[in-house]
Amino acid sequence: MAFDTAFLDEIRNRTPLASLIGRRHKLVRSGRNWKICCPFHGEKTPSFYVYDDHFHCFGCGAHGDAITFVMQSEGRSFPEAVEQLAGEAGLEVPKQDIQQQQRAQEAKSLTEVLDLVQASYRRRLYQAEGRRGLEYLRKRGLSDDTIERFGLGWSGDGRNLVDELRPYNVTADMLVRSGVLRSDEQGRPQGELFFNRVTFPIRDRRGRLVSFGGRTLGDGQPKYLNGPETALFSKRRMLYNVDYAREAVHRGEELIVVEGYMDVIALDQAGFHGGVAPLGTALGDEQFMLLWRMAASPILCLDGDAAGARAALRSCEVALPLLTPERRVRFCRLEAKDDPDSLIRRAGAAAMQHALDGATSLAEELFNLLVGGMSSPGPDERAALRERLVALSQLIPDRSLASEYRSTLLDMFFAQFRRRGGKASAPGQRALVSSAGQHVVPGGDQRLRLLTALVLRYPNILPDIEQAYSGLELPSDLEEMRAALFDWISQDDGALTHERCLQGLKRHGLERAARELLAQNGVRARQNQRPGTEGEDLVHEEIIERWWHFYGFLNFEAFEKAVTHDIEAAIRSAYAENSETGGTFPTKLLARMRILDALRRGEVPEAHD
Repeated sequence: MAFDTAFLDEIRNRTPLASLIGRRHKLVRSGRNWKICCPFHGEKTPSFYVYDDHFHCFGCGAHGDAITFVMQSEGRSFPEAVEQLAGEAGLEVPKQDIQQQQRAQEAKSLTEVLDLVQASYRRRLYQAEGRRGLEYLRKRGLSDDTIERFGLGWSGDGRNLVDELRPYNVTADMLVRSGVLRSDEQGRPQGELFFNRVTFPIRDRRGRLVSFGGRTLGDGQPKYLNGPETALFSKRRMLYNVDYAREAVHRGEELIVVEGYMDVIALDQAGFHGGVAPLGTALGDEQFMLLWRMAASPILCLDGDAAGARAALRSCEVALPLLTPERRVRFCRLEAKDDPDSLIRRAGAAAMQHALDGATSLAEELFNLLVGGMSSPGPDERAALRERLVALSQLIPDRSLASEYRSTLLDMFFAQFRRRGGKASAPGQRALVSSAGQHVVPGGDQRLRLLTALVLRYPNILPDIEQAYSGLELPSDLEEMRAALFDWISQDDGALTHERCLQGLKRHGLERAARELLAQNGVRARQNQRPGTEGEDLVHEEIIERWWHFYGFLNFEAFEKAVTHDIEAAIRSAYAENSETGGTFPTKLLARMRILDALRRGEVPEAHD
């Protein structure tokens, strides 16, 4: 029974071999791979090695992929093994029919056609018509060995391919289906896709030719062109140079993702053989999974210009929902004037290695991309940035990993926007600077400590004041306390109680500091209400109102702006068609309106209250 080659490759791509074998046997790490005692013959010293896409026993010679392992370990036939793995991978096994067999035969014939086309392109490069292409490649610093290794060629003027391959029984229709000849809307053959271009053969993970890319030497557009989707070629599932890179990674080299063909080739010639590149598209889910099958922590080495920054940000957003503790991504950002090819030609392989050695984590790259050129953002911008950082961390499915990303990103956020305040207005006093750039009256430091103490004693108010609290300018010790509080609420699904809060701070070594802060500010819990009573709700509202009073006094301009905005939104909602508010303001907004009115009248909240 014959299966489509693309379907079998999809099964292999979706079946991590280490996980499959690890279900029955305890794997032992061996460098980048795994090893066990061979399950197919008795031995005491492990000689059975598991790689990303195949296994090999150096004792008995057993060798194969995921399908072979199921067949040999469970005694299943080939179709049975395929059906089992397809079901586990969530794939539907295609029905075996004459058309399926024809498609499998077509794929084989198209590979043979592409091999003939490649031979033609290679010949042309060294003939008179290919002189421009060969001069271009040598001008870019490529040696003859490198040109040969990557099979670079020249397409010619785009007029002779059909006649040249006719003696091999290759028809124009076959050239259309292999992606080297264009067709009109009715599917009739037109001219050659590649003409007057340097050609780059594109191979799959097993080294089989599946398509071509081409670079024009004139002013024509696009400068780089990839072949179309065919029965053999899918851009979103392929990476340029994946076959050579896979071998290099097995030898212990880094897996490096760059932006183009020439970057990959320049890296390879300089001794970095693990380079790959997407094929005219941004990295997608399937390409990330292909990368992680080769290495747990690939390096994305992107150009340092604005386009490189956009590509980096999109890569971060695509990678986040796919991350696990075993799947990581690092980023190597070059100077704005450089890409890997130009850096190597200008400064040599040592400069490239230095750049790779400085690769940063995904969290660092993401934070730096979002902060961008921010130097003195206002409270609104900071709050928006913080919300986006938290939202992005929540894209990670693994709960513990998402929590770690949230903590790391918030730590960087608070460190980046920490301010040390303005000049002291009197000996022993610190004149704080509000987010609006205005000096606050002396005593503001004490009120900031009281705000934090209220949160420590009544952490259940955090959901109501979290955004405003995150935008406060705090002294370093209070800033550290705030970061620990946010880390606690991101990981604790239980009730936001004072006791649980102290336990959460204990993990950060801040429990003692929290107790001292509470004692210094005289903040004690109310004892006359029982949980669940109406009185408890009243105390909760009273504490929130007190917190907002201190906050509004310290950050009046930002507080007034936020309350005014919410009033306008409430009015629009009240008068909107089908409104369910009954024309009244929310209770929490009414409380802040009262505080705003009191502050406008000059009422100053006293810390001893």
